[in-house]
Amino acid sequence: MMERSDLFEHLLEEGDIALHKLDEWAGETPDKTFIYYGETGLGLSFAEVRQRSDALAAGLASLGVAKGDRVSVLSSNSLVATISMFAAWRLGALYAPHNFNLRGQLLSYQINDTGPAVLITDPSFEEPLSEIGDGLDLDHIVVFPEGYGSQSPGNEDLGVAWKRTACHPLSRLLENGTAIPDVPLDPHDPATIIYTSGTTGPAKGVVLGHRWINQYSFPLRNMDGDDEVLYCDLPLYHVGGVYALLIRALWKGNTVGLWNRFSPNDFWNRIASCGATSCILMDVMVPWLMGAPARPDDRANTLYKVHMQPLAASHHEVARRFGFDFVSCGFGQTESGCGFLAIIDQFGDEHGTPPELYRGMPKQALRERIEYLGGMVVEGTGLIPKGFMGLANPFLEVAIMDDNDNPLPVGEVGQIAFRPRTPGGIMQQYLNKPDATLKAWRNLWFHTGDAGVRDADGTYRFVDRIGGYFRVRGENVSSFEVESVLNTHPKIRAVAAVPVPARVGSEDDIAVFVELSDDQDMSEPELRAYAEKQMPKYMQPAYVRFIEALPITPTNKVQKYLLKKSILEELDVPRGH
Repeated sequence: MMERSDLFEHLLEEGDIALHKLDEWAGETPDKTFIYYGETGLGLSFAEVRQRSDALAAGLASLGVAKGDRVSVLSSNSLVATISMFAAWRLGALYAPHNFNLRGQLLSYQINDTGPAVLITDPSFEEPLSEIGDGLDLDHIVVFPEGYGSQSPGNEDLGVAWKRTACHPLSRLLENGTAIPDVPLDPHDPATIIYTSGTTGPAKGVVLGHRWINQYSFPLRNMDGDDEVLYCDLPLYHVGGVYALLIRALWKGNTVGLWNRFSPNDFWNRIASCGATSCILMDVMVPWLMGAPARPDDRANTLYKVHMQPLAASHHEVARRFGFDFVSCGFGQTESGCGFLAIIDQFGDEHGTPPELYRGMPKQALRERIEYLGGMVVEGTGLIPKGFMGLANPFLEVAIMDDNDNPLPVGEVGQIAFRPRTPGGIMQQYLNKPDATLKAWRNLWFHTGDAGVRDADGTYRFVDRIGGYFRVRGENVSSFEVESVLNTHPKIRAVAAVPVPARVGSEDDIAVFVELSDDQDMSEPELRAYAEKQMPKYMQPAYVRFIEALPITPTNKVQKYLLKKSILEELDVPRGH
């Protein structure tokens, strides 16, 4: 492994601000495709992306947007979000995307909490914005045309008329002729506000600087070859889609295949259409893909490297079926970035991806690169413990702490905490929440809210969200472990475990919601018999509910709060539990 100081110098040498990388590639390789927008088949070069975003920046400047302002984006169109982000940065403003599935109070809270100088949206959001219009404090709305990115985009009329809010169709805004001001950017300037899903209170806006974006994408992009294609179907209001994929591709000068959302039915057609070499598979995406009938040509694809978050117990089975040569894993968080890293070598010197389709970094070179970056390489056929995250990012100091912030010894479960070894490597603050910021940073450590353990070999394992522990019959039980065990049943596509008040005593019982694979049937006794064979008695569920589909977010994370609400209502448990 290279010394941390040398790695930091390497990071700085690659450039410190993403917008400057767009300018660099637009100058050096202006005609190379940066974005293949798969929803419409539109290809945009680096120069074209810069031209479109600069034109929008001029329009925003005419509305008075300036350095330090926030530009909110509410659109399910990933191309709209991309152009808006670069335009905001050109003016020194912050890119502040919102979850486009929100409505009502949740949506108005995020927009008002952000306090944007302008909201960028499209006509598909006329209804949710009309519902909350009287509660929004907005001066300007910019409306992208419906179907932006297609040959014949639709209308730009939002249909919302609030006395204090001016709506600006994009086409009209681009005609203003305002010059773009020359705004210098510093690595420590705030660049973006990303909202985390609140677990015990309102969602928190995480303020991140330009250096954070650089450091977060650094280990990921340094495992990519010079002419790869990254596939992105994650929404650009989370760091996984916008920074671990889109900006990662930009920094390397690579192409990104961009879609608005994940599609299990169309996934492989998309990979083929853009020639993707790498992607991120989140949570239930893995069982969805594995649930499709096996085909003799399953390996005939260009994906040679995928990141699984969290690492699926079936990772080697997945890699063997689809030919993934490498599966990376680790720990990613909005506030602290890429905390741990490891890569699993699934086939050694043999090829999983057909050699004629392999277009990534040579296998030995990739092994050497991950070790250079401070990560580690493990064999896919070996025994990899549940929750394995690998080694700590050399840019971060890590500790496993008890409730009083005392470091815990090897083998004991506690909260994962970080502090940066380099400036700008962790979030700047929670927007408008100084108390929450101070609490997260107590004793000069950033507390992740996640439980982990350090093993004797220096590697780390994820255990669960701190709130994801169940206390059952005197034992701490992880929802992650319950789900991992049941997910190994061949009939099961995905499982979510939630706590409910115990029938006896003041601890918890476990309820599991089970989504079966297509054309499969299972009875509760069959599942219980499997659980009895696979897990200790205290870990077995008290309640089993079969469900057609688990409720998920656009990043394919299970919305457990909805499942818990349904089971508590069914059991007639009083509010507050």
